[in-house]
Amino acid sequence: MTKIELVRAEMVKAMKAGDKARKDALSALLTTLKNVAIDKRADLTEEEENGAVLKEMKQLKETLESAPSDRTEIIEECKFRISVLSEFAPQFMSEDEIKNVINEVLKELSIDTPTAKDKGKIMKELMPRVKGKADGKVVNDIVAALFV
Repeated sequence: MTKIELVRAEMVKAMKAGDKARKDALSALLTTLKNVAIDKRADLTEEEENGAVLKEMKQLKETLESAPSDRTEIIEECKFRISVLSEFAPQFMSEDEIKNVINEVLKELSIDTPTAKDKGKIMKELMPRVKGKADGKVVNDIVAALFV
């Protein structure tokens, strides 16, 4: 079952239950997934579906951060939509799992004590392995901590 079918089924459940807020959040996600598929002119892979969900979540988080504190309705709506979308988002790797992948990369590159000059090589090898499985900012922070 593709994410589009899954989201559509959940949207039908929300409509039957009369949960308008959940239905609206799922409808927005469904629209995003369909638009990505239309742009690609083919069915989406699981990685592309996950990327679309994560992009939508990122946009909501940015809206949440930029919303004035007195606009509680916007803040609540963003938080609710993020919670709904998180049901469809891929599970991210833990920091320990990321560190294990970093250690594998260091062994493959034969780097015993990484320096700031090695960061580019490390990231170039590391990012394709964790793409879609880990937040890039978290990965960057962990790699940066190696040089301190």
